[in-house]
Amino acid sequence: MFINEFEEHSKIKGTYLISNVIRGKASNGADYLSLKLQDKTGQIDAKMWQVSPEQLQLFVNGVFVNVSGDIISYKDNLQLKISDIVIIDSANIDYDNFVKSAPQAIAELRNELQEYIYEIDDQKINFIITKLVKEYDDKLNYYPAASRIHHAYKSGLLFHIVSMLRIGKALVNLYEQINKNYLYAGIILHDFGKMDELSGLIATEYTKRGRLVGHISIIHAKLLAIAKELGIEDSEQVLILEHIVLAHHGKLEFGSPVLPLTLEAEMLTYIDNIDAKYNTISEILNNIEPGQFTNRIYNLENRAFYKPKQ
Repeated sequence: MFINEFEEHSKIKGTYLISNVIRGKASNGADYLSLKLQDKTGQIDAKMWQVSPEQLQLFVNGVFVNVSGDIISYKDNLQLKISDIVIIDSANIDYDNFVKSAPQAIAELRNELQEYIYEIDDQKINFIITKLVKEYDDKLNYYPAASRIHHAYKSGLLFHIVSMLRIGKALVNLYEQINKNYLYAGIILHDFGKMDELSGLIATEYTKRGRLVGHISIIHAKLLAIAKELGIEDSEQVLILEHIVLAHHGKLEFGSPVLPLTLEAEMLTYIDNIDAKYNTISEILNNIEPGQFTNRIYNLENRAFYKPKQ
């Protein structure tokens, strides 16, 4: 049974992926585990009470388990009360059953991305982007854009980039002073460092390099390395791309070391924000009925969004 089919008071038995583990103690001093289980349709919080010391160490992020238990309601959300749980071998697991995917096929997204790269008619910029995409070729097909919040699913980064390029193209057609080459290249570059910052698709976490350096600095260093390899590190194009990458979070307090100081850098911050917020809100709205409010979304000022009836 898939998680989106769970109903209160039902008994379930199935195979799921552990995506998060919290170890705690109940009021009586007994150990317990709070797990987040997932499949391709969603996630559910699960509780395992009276846990042995061995079990506390056995269940970790990224393992697949056979689970049985009862679905209850807790604070208006469904929760699984575990009665039995066993770790299983992942060798023959079809991961596509346990991770959500982008709403568009990888091949279609890659073809569309390539069309935008063809439109970059500045040779130096095109060389940089082409080489960068080739270096990250395999990872780009499946990497999420985040460990949670927005585009946190298979091919999420690729879908995020292509969605932003669509917005960028609309703005280029609307506003004549926007430099298409810089905007398209900046969109493609801006989050490529996520593929070194994050651990991968299953139980996504921040890597040591991701925590100590961060995706902005990672892709900035990669951009300079590619430019040097191509012998164009002192060009105006590389300098502008450096600035766009470093400024793409828009504000110093959001992690950008500099504020946007070109038109394209400023536009990129808005495009990124639009696509991230749309993805966050729309995903949550998909899980409620018209006429209802969402739960409060902490990364959107704790606002609860309403889904109109018509």
